[in-house]
Amino acid sequence: MPIAIITGSGGLIGSESVRYFVEQGFDVVGLDNDMRAYFFGDDASTKPSSARLVEELGDSFRLEALDIRDQSGVDRLFAQHGPQVELVVHTAAQPSHDWAAREPHTDFSVNATGTLNLLEAARQHCPTATFIFTSTNKVYGDLPNFLPLQELETRWELPTDHEWFEGIPVEMSIDQSTHSLFGASKVAADVLVQEYGRYFDMPTVCFRGGCLTGPQHAGAQLHGFLAYLMRCTVTGDPYTIFGYKGKQVRDNIHAHDVVRAFHAFHGNPRPAAVYNLGGGRASNVSMLEAIDLCQQIAGRELNFTLSDEARIGDHQWYVSDLDAFRKDYPGWDLTFGIRAVLEDIHAVNAERWEAQAAAKA
Repeated sequence: MPIAIITGSGGLIGSESVRYFVEQGFDVVGLDNDMRAYFFGDDASTKPSSARLVEELGDSFRLEALDIRDQSGVDRLFAQHGPQVELVVHTAAQPSHDWAAREPHTDFSVNATGTLNLLEAARQHCPTATFIFTSTNKVYGDLPNFLPLQELETRWELPTDHEWFEGIPVEMSIDQSTHSLFGASKVAADVLVQEYGRYFDMPTVCFRGGCLTGPQHAGAQLHGFLAYLMRCTVTGDPYTIFGYKGKQVRDNIHAHDVVRAFHAFHGNPRPAAVYNLGGGRASNVSMLEAIDLCQQIAGRELNFTLSDEARIGDHQWYVSDLDAFRKDYPGWDLTFGIRAVLEDIHAVNAERWEAQAAAKA
């Protein structure tokens, strides 16, 4: 059986990847040491998700509590499986630009050094394995904010005749902008993944994600805004919108569609590929629009306040241009729109969130 190594296997994209590639006939080795609980508290712990994977998937899944910053440990793991490894899906990360400023060394060592450890281990022991990296749109820093945005009733928007109205392409520069420390560490990892592809002719890809979301997202205040927004709507917890009058726009892509893109690339990989991956024009929403949808779906009012202070490096408007990936992989397209994403998050989590809120009351 071919082996897939999936880092961050208890997280949103990691757990979706584990289940998906087991269904595709892979034996999956998952790496997850529950750093999410350290980053965001016990509510964000990946232990329950990891336990479910072990229980559900049996011998097809093996969990390793390995820190990707452990260079020798990562090398031993890859050496153990060698050329049987056909696929590496790297989703492990410190994912919050707010949190990164608290511990810059931790952020950089996880996001950049951890990625380097995985790339070098793959080069040494399975150089033909497809290496998929979940990068981020934060590699572009705040350059999207300098687009000629117009203020509409519920959102900021590009003029319809702008060349990037359909979304931001990978041709946007990553230089001369404010990234946040998180964005900087992900830039380092992104460039490393490209360089290993070019320099060593390894099949690597950077997927520069918009907002990746879905029902398995452990929504926390500093990460996973749609899941956290729906959670606050369901439980009555207060929510704060940071800046831009609540009209900032994000494109959102369901985890299942993300992993389908991974599979498409693995079917025809090439060295040093880079794609923007998000909801594009089919699945994007402003904060005010997302609040309205959450309230409709949950049947409750959200208790929110609006702060005038935007987060450093945060995007005022971001929609991904998906045309490049669609052109190279025409069998792939989105299967979830924004309302379907939110309905899925609510259906899977609302009862549990209500019970947790009642227990704390």
